[in-house]
Amino acid sequence: MHAAPSEIRPLRVGIAGLGTVGAAVAGILKRQENALAARCGRPIRVTAVSARDRNRDRGIDLSGFAWFDDPVALASSGEIDCLVELIGGSDGPAKQAVEAALSAGKHVVTANKALLAAHGVALAELAESTGAALAFEASSAGGIPVVKTLREALTGNNVSRLYGILNGTCNYILSRMELEGLTFEACLKDAQRLGYAEADPTFDVEGFDTAHKLAILTSLAFGTRIDAEAIHVEGISSITPLDLKMADELGYRIKLLGVAERTKTGIEQRVHPTMVPKSSAIAQVMGVTNAVTIDADAVREITLVGPGAGGGPTASAVIADIADVARGAAGHPFGMPVARLEQPARAPMQRHEGGYYIRLAVADRPGAAAAIATRMAEADISLESIVQHRSEIAAQRDPGGRSGAPVPVVLITYATSEQAIRGALEKVSADGHIAEAPQVIRIERE
Repeated sequence: MHAAPSEIRPLRVGIAGLGTVGAAVAGILKRQENALAARCGRPIRVTAVSARDRNRDRGIDLSGFAWFDDPVALASSGEIDCLVELIGGSDGPAKQAVEAALSAGKHVVTANKALLAAHGVALAELAESTGAALAFEASSAGGIPVVKTLREALTGNNVSRLYGILNGTCNYILSRMELEGLTFEACLKDAQRLGYAEADPTFDVEGFDTAHKLAILTSLAFGTRIDAEAIHVEGISSITPLDLKMADELGYRIKLLGVAERTKTGIEQRVHPTMVPKSSAIAQVMGVTNAVTIDADAVREITLVGPGAGGGPTASAVIADIADVARGAAGHPFGMPVARLEQPARAPMQRHEGGYYIRLAVADRPGAAAAIATRMAEADISLESIVQHRSEIAAQRDPGGRSGAPVPVVLITYATSEQAIRGALEKVSADGHIAEAPQVIRIERE
């Protein structure tokens, strides 16, 4: 006879970090205790916790848990079998606690994308050496099970490209800007008021959060060692209502995408505002929602959409990993032994090829637009279209209607290289035909 789950030794969980996600994890584990025991074949119980403020009201009863002021002491404690690290940060207490747990042969579940982007391979090696699990579903897209999809569900596929909306703050801001014609600054202020953006939003809006997540997903998609330093990163702070209006007229939406793609020169990793066709699945994703599209040979294309942040969705992903640990089903962190992960060849951003949207503030004088078109032709850049609105759009830039004010001119190119675009625009700037730095947004094919 098989023993009942209640008669089997429980998986003892210690939670380091009792913020929104940590408190949600503790609450769900308690609420779903019986169901999880039945599904996993053994009970799962929180036995110890660590946080900075012992007296803060988190809406959960902490009286039954051992309390540790030091997360490293929690990680090393005999009170737990599995450390759930929700402290955050690439170094400091988070790294020290995870290393302590893995060194002691204790399993680790984490939502810490910064830690994994910086030290994921070394931590996976440590986990392998002690036979511990290192699980991180919650690190890359909140409640979307993209890590399991890449590591397990698509094992029989050869992935050629992965791209997605991996930051809800940026997607919320761009959605509001598009739908309501608001400025970046106005939407950011509202996002901060609603709790979607931090007081210092730099990490989100300048693309660094997306880059950390992309580094992890790239490793899983292509079987490579994490190479976060190879990622080209741009944020959304330069996007204007005019860019969104022009995108709409041209049949596109602007999204901050993280893109990883296998090219002839290596693995290309980039984060930047991107024009995507309105007909694409990713273009329909608005607000704080995240989405990831995976192009692979067998399934061809699959898109996962869902909440990318927040206590409940992130806790859901954390608990899925804890359940795997309880079942003994947590495999290699990156889908294969670390020794078999390849060192990726970096594809330089200068060699990126694709279509481009270029907005120029062109001096309103005869011959200026023709001179710009000539510079593009000299660089072998073919133009799909040139859009110049002297009325409505020009009025947005110059409400006073002054004669001679710069006129917005938008160029849409056919596929060309980043190097050609940058070289041509340097010459256009040197010619003195434009009044400000060009706006360049890449166009992503479906």
